[in-house]
Amino acid sequence: MRLVGTVTAAALAVAPAAAQDRARVEELSLADLSTRLASRATTSEAATRAYLDRIAALDRKGPALRSVIAINPDAVAQARALDAERRAGRVRGPLHGVPILVKDNIETGDAVPTTAGSLALKENITRRDAPVIARLRAAGAVILGKTNLSEWANIRSTRSMSGWSAVGGQVRNPYALDRTPCGSSSGTGSAVAASLAAGGLGTETNGSVVCPSSINGLVGLKPTVGAVSRTRIVPISHSQDTAGPMTRSVRDAALLFSAMVGSDPADKATGGADAYRRDYAAGLSVDALRGKRIAVLRQDLSPDLQALYTAALAKLTAAGAVLVDVKAPRADLGDAPLTILLTELKADLNAYLADAAPAVRTRTLAQVIAFDEAQATAEMPYFGQELFVRAEATKGLADPAYTAALAKAQKASRDAIAAILAEARADLYVAPTTGPGWLIDPVHGDSYDGPSASSLPAIAGYPHLTVPMGLIDSLPAGLSFIGRPWSEQQLLAAGYAFEQAARARVAPRYLPTADAGPGMEGAR
Repeated sequence: MRLVGTVTAAALAVAPAAAQDRARVEELSLADLSTRLASRATTSEAATRAYLDRIAALDRKGPALRSVIAINPDAVAQARALDAERRAGRVRGPLHGVPILVKDNIETGDAVPTTAGSLALKENITRRDAPVIARLRAAGAVILGKTNLSEWANIRSTRSMSGWSAVGGQVRNPYALDRTPCGSSSGTGSAVAASLAAGGLGTETNGSVVCPSSINGLVGLKPTVGAVSRTRIVPISHSQDTAGPMTRSVRDAALLFSAMVGSDPADKATGGADAYRRDYAAGLSVDALRGKRIAVLRQDLSPDLQALYTAALAKLTAAGAVLVDVKAPRADLGDAPLTILLTELKADLNAYLADAAPAVRTRTLAQVIAFDEAQATAEMPYFGQELFVRAEATKGLADPAYTAALAKAQKASRDAIAAILAEARADLYVAPTTGPGWLIDPVHGDSYDGPSASSLPAIAGYPHLTVPMGLIDSLPAGLSFIGRPWSEQQLLAAGYAFEQAARARVAPRYLPTADAGPGMEGAR
């Protein structure tokens, strides 16, 4: 396995370009990079090398974000080939030659493993692209490398520490290095915020695209379950899992998402996805909110988050939206969501492991549990695997307790969203995505502080977009746009109009701790 610490120098040593040939990529949007590539103002090779330079400078040195697990050793060669295609007159679209990073639970056909952060999968070099990666390659994207994540996508323990994996270590938040990057797509969130790639892919079961996007000052889109193939992605739950784009702007998210959507015969949930293939960036307009009715979820918030939310709502109103207050509904889910996840985890992970690379020795969840126990010093220095143990004890997808839990949770979450939209006579609703990042705590694990907008759309399988709405003590927080299934176009349109009105994203400063204001320097 080639980790960043050992591969960066080698990657940069391939026909090194002169310093003046390096593209300037810090805070450069994917859309603007695409324009620069199209106008020949830069090349894909130069951009790829520039991102590799930033990874070398920021990910292992400097702030040591530890957001990238592995560099694709063929990234420069792939970029060079795409430059040659462009010179020959073949341009695949707006992603042609654009370097992106991919969460390390998604298989790529490059000579890097897909580990989900676990040493049990360190030899999982499958040499095959997940269908979503194949779509992105066909659109011209350069796969720069893999991002760190909360090990096993944060399903191993109730006391887990977001952003930590045995393979990659602890991801740091580029806004304040002692704060969580949130999980489980923590590496993608940190890396894209730090301009280590033009954009990135995360995956979500419940919050793992939108939380790290919100906490790292990004736009994140959790699509409708079934819009994007999950084949060859290390799974948790076939009823909730999906991949989604994480970027520094709404237009960038739309460009990536446009290339990701499509049916996959191996993933029956995507059977209708081809009907939703389109250019989601086309027609994005600052006028999209004029006359648009939006339900506003009202709930108890901290004073700082309430002030930021109130300011964001004022921007929506100024952009022409008609806001209708709605109280947060009570969705009586009980233990059903966890029953679903643990039951599906055992079934889905066993199926994935059975088809992993031949060198992988752990072929079942039970074998992973045994591996972790045997490698406890490396695998469990901070938290255990009690959720894995509980998942192993589940009785399968035919278990009446599971089927009842699935029916209950999906109905309750979908009814709750329908009630919100019906009360306001609206097509979408907004809420704070979550609060600002909490302190990284290896003793107690995560301390989710504040609200979370992720559960209802995650369990329902509905789309969820988060857009930056500003900073609280130098820490980002996002505004969520949530709607009915297959409403990604509406959510992106509304999110774009808000983004353009608010201009709320601020570049990270790599502070050692959060800036709490005058007289409170270093306060936590």
